[in-house]
Amino acid sequence: MSDSPEYHIEVNAETTYIEEQSVPDDGRYVFAYTITIENAGSVAAQLLSRHWLITDANGKVQEVRGEGVVGEKPNLQPGESFRYTSGTMLETEVGSMRGSYQMVAEDGHEFDAEIAPFSLSPPRTLH
Repeated sequence: MSDSPEYHIEVNAETTYIEEQSVPDDGRYVFAYTITIENAGSVAAQLLSRHWLITDANGKVQEVRGEGVVGEKPNLQPGESFRYTSGTMLETEVGSMRGSYQMVAEDGHEFDAEIAPFSLSPPRTLH
């Protein structure tokens, strides 16, 4: 990870519980998450891959690695942002996600953009 101001990617997440796809009696809780990735640095950077750790309330961890996000590898100029929506399924009503995006700057410098942990829970579950 780079703390250099040239290489600074901000990641924000919003989550939604998808009630119509969830079957609580079968341990199926479906969530959508919308991620906004903003290049807050001074050098253009491209997202190459992602690494997620998805943890449910039982402590079960799903690890997800892959190229790009939603089939794309956005190249962000300074000040630009990219927004996408994806989803995940848990076996418990609440859980959390965290991870990182592997980035490469236009000058060839590779760095990770950290994704701070965020909660997955149906409305009114967490007070």
